[in-house]
Amino acid sequence: MDDSSGKDTSVKVDKVTHARLKALAGETPLKDFLADLARREEQQRALDTATEAFRRALTRDVLAKFDAEFGGLPPVAHQTPQAA
Repeated sequence: MDDSSGKDTSVKVDKVTHARLKALAGETPLKDFLADLARREEQQRALDTATEAFRRALTRDVLAKFDAEFGGLPPVAHQTPQAA
């Protein structure tokens, strides 16, 4: 959601979370990193919603044939184990 007012706000997080976010952000300013993280999360949620709608739209027979032919749809990104 775009805040076109241009005004900043503060968010309180514990020191451990702040350190984790700073480490993830690297050289990117934390403000920019968080804005990008929010955009990516919005995109992922839209993709998850579209994927679920696609699955509901398919008949069981078509879905079974698709899964058999192509190995199914990829798992949702936030459920996929990632290397630490």
